[in-house]
Amino acid sequence: MVERMVGKQAPRFEMDAVMPNKEFKKVSLEENMKNGKWTVLFFYPMDFTFVCPTEITAMSERYGEFQDLDAEVIGVSTDTIHTHLAWINTDRQDNGLGDLHYPLAADTNHVVSREYGVLIEEEGIALRGLFIINPEGELMYQVVFHNNIGRDVNETLRVLQALQTGGLCPANWKPGQKTL
Repeated sequence: MVERMVGKQAPRFEMDAVMPNKEFKKVSLEENMKNGKWTVLFFYPMDFTFVCPTEITAMSERYGEFQDLDAEVIGVSTDTIHTHLAWINTDRQDNGLGDLHYPLAADTNHVVSREYGVLIEEEGIALRGLFIINPEGELMYQVVFHNNIGRDVNETLRVLQALQTGGLCPANWKPGQKTL
C-alpha cells in the first residue's frame, strides 16, 4: 500500500550532482533547509530523451523566479553525473541541454527515486515527479505523472507561491489574488 507523504517530513537525500558551473558536487535537502530555502525537487526518466530537455530547459529559463521565491531547484534522474555533464555539454539544437542554472543530480543507486515513490523498478528509471518541500523539511506538494507528458513551469511557480502565502488558496488562485 502506498503511504501518504504530503504533510510529513520529506525523505532526506544527498546526491552527486553536476552544478551550474559544471563541477561535480553534492546536493542535499539538509543544505537547503540549513539555508532556509524551499526545495523544488523534480524527477525525470532519462538523459538524451525527447520530452525531458523541454522541461529541464524551461525550468532553467525561469530559475530566477524560483530564486526570487527563496527556492532551490534540483533535477534528478537515475543517470550518472557523467551522462548529465555530457548532456549539458550538448547544444540544445542537438537535443542537448546547454548551460543550466540549477544542478542535475544522479540517483544511480535508485534510493531517492524509491523513497519518493517514483521509481519504475523494472526499468530502473523514474516517473516524472515534482515535490515542493518547505524550509523545515515538510513535503508540501507532490505530483507524479506519466513520462509522456512534460510538466508546466507556470503551474509549479503558482503552487510554490500559493504554499508560501500560508493561507487558503481557492481554485484557480493566481499570485496577487486574495486568499480565503
